[in-house]
Amino acid sequence: MIKILLVDDHVLVREALREIIEKSPDMKVIGEADNGRDGLDQAFKKRPDVVIMDISMPNLNGVDATRRLLAENPKIKVLALSMHVDRLLVTEMLKAGAKGYLAKSSNLEEMEIAIRSVSEGNTYLGSSVAGMVVDGFVGRQQSRTSPAYTVLSTREREVLQLLAEGKNTRQVAEHLKISVSTVESHRRTLKSKLKINS
Repeated sequence: MIKILLVDDHVLVREALREIIEKSPDMKVIGEADNGRDGLDQAFKKRPDVVIMDISMPNLNGVDATRRLLAENPKIKVLALSMHVDRLLVTEMLKAGAKGYLAKSSNLEEMEIAIRSVSEGNTYLGSSVAGMVVDGFVGRQQSRTSPAYTVLSTREREVLQLLAEGKNTRQVAEHLKISVSTVESHRRTLKSKLKINS
């Protein structure tokens, strides 16, 4: 039985995935989360075989959640599921340790194949993603790099995401369980590293 955790901030997506997955006799959804941080908590408690991880989520994005999850438990397999089929996002998810990447526009059969493949430790790239990754690999497309992922630490990216979501310094401190002065220090570092004034 393949135990699966769904991490996506859209209720309809999670409900549709659950319905699809539970039609397969060898798959079972053991939990759901609507943001990256709760997804990590659920994964550490329930120990799924596969986590289906959205990328764009509140509180902790899918890339950073994947990186943290696999640093703690590398046996868990992550299958990224996103409406964004962007080479940079695909590359960042794979660098974070995801074993697969599917577009949300994929069909049901491809979803099942991807889950089984990833659960066995294989890499699976959806049909809409594979060609783009191969093109990038052989150098046909010019490489792009995201400064936030190459310059900022994991904690700095967390602070940046929470600030971008509109949280103030005190709310960020409470959310991350750190002091206000530590958040202020991160804010100064973010401004310096990203060369911004506010």
